[in-house]
Amino acid sequence: MSPIVFIVTLLAIVLVAIVVLLIINRGEARFTFDIGGQAPRASGGGDNSTEKGFKNRLVGLEIFSGTIIGVLFTKLWAMQLVSVDDYTKQAELNRTRRISTVAARGRILDRNGVELVTNRPSLVVVASSEVADNDVVVQHLANVLGMPPVAVRRKIQDQTEGAQSLRTVAVDVSRRVVSYIDEHQYLFEGVHIEERAQRHYPLGTVCSHVLGYTGSPTIEQLKDSEEDETDYGISYESGDTVGQAGIEYQYESVLQGVRGEQTVYVDADGNVLDYATSIEATNGSDITLTIDSNVQRAAEESLAGVIGRIREKGNTECMSGSAVCLDVTNGDVIAMASYPTFSPNDFVGGISNDDWEMLSSEEAGNPLMNRVIAGQYPSASTIKPLSVFAALNYGIASLESSYVCTGYWTGFGEDYGQYCWNHDGHGGVNLREGIVYSCDAVFYEIGKGFFLSENPEGLQETFRRWGLGQASGIDLPAESIGRVPDAEWKYNYFTQADEFARSWQGGDTTNLVIGQGDLLVTPLQMACVYAGIATRGTIMRPHLLKSVSTHAGDGTIIDFKEETLLTTEEEASSFDLVHDGLQGVIYEESAAQASHFLNMKELVAGKTGTGERSGEEPTGWFIAFVPADNPQYVVASCIEQGGYGSESAMYVVRDIMGSIYGEPDDSDAVDSSGVR
Repeated sequence: MSPIVFIVTLLAIVLVAIVVLLIINRGEARFTFDIGGQAPRASGGGDNSTEKGFKNRLVGLEIFSGTIIGVLFTKLWAMQLVSVDDYTKQAELNRTRRISTVAARGRILDRNGVELVTNRPSLVVVASSEVADNDVVVQHLANVLGMPPVAVRRKIQDQTEGAQSLRTVAVDVSRRVVSYIDEHQYLFEGVHIEERAQRHYPLGTVCSHVLGYTGSPTIEQLKDSEEDETDYGISYESGDTVGQAGIEYQYESVLQGVRGEQTVYVDADGNVLDYATSIEATNGSDITLTIDSNVQRAAEESLAGVIGRIREKGNTECMSGSAVCLDVTNGDVIAMASYPTFSPNDFVGGISNDDWEMLSSEEAGNPLMNRVIAGQYPSASTIKPLSVFAALNYGIASLESSYVCTGYWTGFGEDYGQYCWNHDGHGGVNLREGIVYSCDAVFYEIGKGFFLSENPEGLQETFRRWGLGQASGIDLPAESIGRVPDAEWKYNYFTQADEFARSWQGGDTTNLVIGQGDLLVTPLQMACVYAGIATRGTIMRPHLLKSVSTHAGDGTIIDFKEETLLTTEEEASSFDLVHDGLQGVIYEESAAQASHFLNMKELVAGKTGTGERSGEEPTGWFIAFVPADNPQYVVASCIEQGGYGSESAMYVVRDIMGSIYGEPDDSDAVDSSGVR
């Protein structure tokens, strides 16, 4: 206890004691005591004199004053001893303020250390809070920045960056604007120019759908960050750069740095008088992806080129497509491309409403959509290897089964006949040849077998067992799960139809077995399926993160650990048949198609597919793995309304493989036979 506090406390106690004694003494003056030991008695009758009344009032005043003084001294004692820490803190807060300093986001690198995303210096116009009340300065700023005055004032009034912080008005301003403001400082009192780090995508559109883009935090993100009180929650301010899609969004907690703090002394009006302690901002961590930027570039260039050639030939409905390459041994995503594309640089510093509407429009092909994970299509004939597995597992077919294709199948009667894609027929074929030549009649027979069997949904069970109808769990937002239709789904989906139309029909199964009808898959799902076929049953979870670097950039703090997505058991003989059939697709189905792969040293196995939708051009598929005898990579491509897979998606797959092995496609053969 300090000497002053002790003295004040002692005086308070003494004063209270004196008041009490005065009260007691005045009370005793009204009585006399008999020395002889008799009981005390009043010295006289009632005293109603004026003097006596005055004395009573004086006593009451003394009691009241003593009480007030006692309370005051008690409060003083409590303030000095009990609440001294709280009042000290409040006093300190009144004279100091904390100003946050921005931290740079971490970089994003490809597997070879190539910068996919980095930061660049940017000139930023900032203003003090008082500028909002100066209509002249606000108007000058609006004129030079090309912004409405109300927007300028709103940005200056925004306090989320701190009451004493300079408010961000515009980023990435031109040097012309900077020069004008510097030369006319008398017109821009309270306005300053700062240099800050802005996001930069040095490869432009390359890998844009994987990387995503950044922007200012939304109202929801600001609110969520305020409510998140966990140790891992990120606190946002309006001037922050926040991931809004792709990897930028998925790994926001890693890429986003920790703001620093600068403590300043202020006067009663909030004006900064001096600077005190500071805590340096901590930059976000760099992350390395599994992407190979060279293969990624090849995939994107091939997609754009193939779609461009299809359009030049008159098919103007073909506007979009996708491609993905996985390492089947560990799930690494080597390339992931979607077309049409966009430049993440367009979002730096804010994007206009017109540009946003264009990037989100169907007329432009929805450039922001990552079709590899979000596009949903009928799988077409690429599903046929799974249909073979199902047929063998459920006893619908055997390794020795054979069929006759006349070009028109009537297994459910003439009224329900279905064409094979080859209207001339394939003649006698077995299961392997059914895969090689993609004979629909073979698979119609398999579908009929399931429809009439004790396991009518054996196909659906097999498809789900191989991962269809569910997310892969890839580390990207907005992954679609596709659809494996069954009798329950159909009945609940077509609620406006009659009972017969809502029930599952034989034609539903024969459509499903060849990947048509209501089946929906994503290109990533089908790439995973073929990765499992290549490895004979093991599908690794696809992923993009390879490692997270330390802040010092020397070593890593996280290294991705590969994870098995699912394991599917099939008979070894079933895998042998399917592998043999898929190699036959590449080298036997069509001479023109084979010519594009014969110039590779590595063996390739794969499958074409052509998805049909009423009123649209067919969607072309091609999926392959390489080397066929020791698989490492699977490549899948899907060209929306691109026609036959052998005339569209096949070229993209071949170009990606050529980029991986340094063996470009030098064949100019064109397949016009219409095979799939």
